[in-house]
Amino acid sequence: MMRWEQLLSSKRLGQEDMQSGSDDRTEFQRDYDRLIFSAPFRRLQNKTQVFPLPGSIFVHNRLTHSLEVSSVGRSLGNDISRLILQHRPELYCTHFTELGAIVSAACLAHDLGNPPFGHSGEKAIGTYFSEGAGQYLKDYVCHETGDCISPKQWEDLIHFEGNANTFRLLTHHFKGRRKGGFGMTYSTLASIVKYPYSSNLAGSKRKFGFFCSEVDDYERIATELGILRLSAPKGAVRYARHPLVYLVEAADDICYEIMDIEDAHKLKLLTTEETKQLFLAYFNDDEQRHIMERMAQLVDDVNEQIVYLRSFLNGTFEGALIRHIEDLPRHAYEQCERTAYGKIYHCKDVVDIEIAGYTVITTLTDLMVQAATHPDRAFSRLLINRVSTQYDILAPTLYGRIMAVLDYLSGMTDVYALDLYRKINGMSLPNV
Repeated sequence: MMRWEQLLSSKRLGQEDMQSGSDDRTEFQRDYDRLIFSAPFRRLQNKTQVFPLPGSIFVHNRLTHSLEVSSVGRSLGNDISRLILQHRPELYCTHFTELGAIVSAACLAHDLGNPPFGHSGEKAIGTYFSEGAGQYLKDYVCHETGDCISPKQWEDLIHFEGNANTFRLLTHHFKGRRKGGFGMTYSTLASIVKYPYSSNLAGSKRKFGFFCSEVDDYERIATELGILRLSAPKGAVRYARHPLVYLVEAADDICYEIMDIEDAHKLKLLTTEETKQLFLAYFNDDEQRHIMERMAQLVDDVNEQIVYLRSFLNGTFEGALIRHIEDLPRHAYEQCERTAYGKIYHCKDVVDIEIAGYTVITTLTDLMVQAATHPDRAFSRLLINRVSTQYDILAPTLYGRIMAVLDYLSGMTDVYALDLYRKINGMSLPNV
């Protein structure tokens, strides 16, 4: 059995012997602050959530989504903490009262490792190795060093995963960065790992929690927190989830289902009446009448009416969310989910950005991998020279060089990736 007393630890990866700061913030509040002031977090403002950036109509990007998930996660963590402490008052002497802060920080970080162009960026990287031009690397042997990609490392590449990349971004010792990456607390890091197993267990679902390069870091965290290790085939790593992962996942699910519906209404993919019915389905008949009466009194603009209805669903209006949707949430959630898949995720604008993003990322991956594997070529040197020194493109191992390429690519914003693609292909020049 896992124990809350052990699962909640303020120890920091790579800074285990350092004393905590002298101000009034808790260690988990420090996690949140380190994230929100970081460059990778700022770059989320220019990364696709679902819809391409539509100009004058504001929809969610990765940054606004992460902030909203963090807000919902904090509420969920605080509610769970309060309820459990009523039955287990002995946990007051642990970090249990800080559950909301831990979940909030984990939610804030959950999308940091996603490459440009949303899920199509992930697919482009993985399929470049599994079915594209990068297949040659499976059996490639570096002539200078005799180095090659191991079977475990190959699984990392063909199943490239934004979740695993988030854990790498937060923990990896990039050049010029302190040991332990961001130096996050063990509990916040464990709460981010939705799929706590290695890539050779990913299978067709393409989901796993950490690359080969970060297995030792996760195992150190899991051992410290007492996370259960589960049986797995030889050479594979598999753990139970940290309990707070469920709250991070729930906050993410709540936000993307509700907010995607709102964005679809703004972009006129859904009518006002369709959107109202989807949101009202979360409430019983009496609650629906009360909501509609109040809305008619307070709000005239149709877009603001949708925002008003949505506010009931993220806990910002009256009372706890679960008290309002207790009888109907599964039906209403599934209705939103069906609508999202039928009318939003397959709409023309979304598909077009996926096609364009796939092409951009596949091309950049191919050129940068070629540069990393053949650094002495003239064009390779030009490409390598424009890469920040924090990415070790000339690492001593082939796997290390390729992972540095993926670090560089996944850190790009949509606009930066598109701009680089155009320049490399001679489609644009600086200041022209």
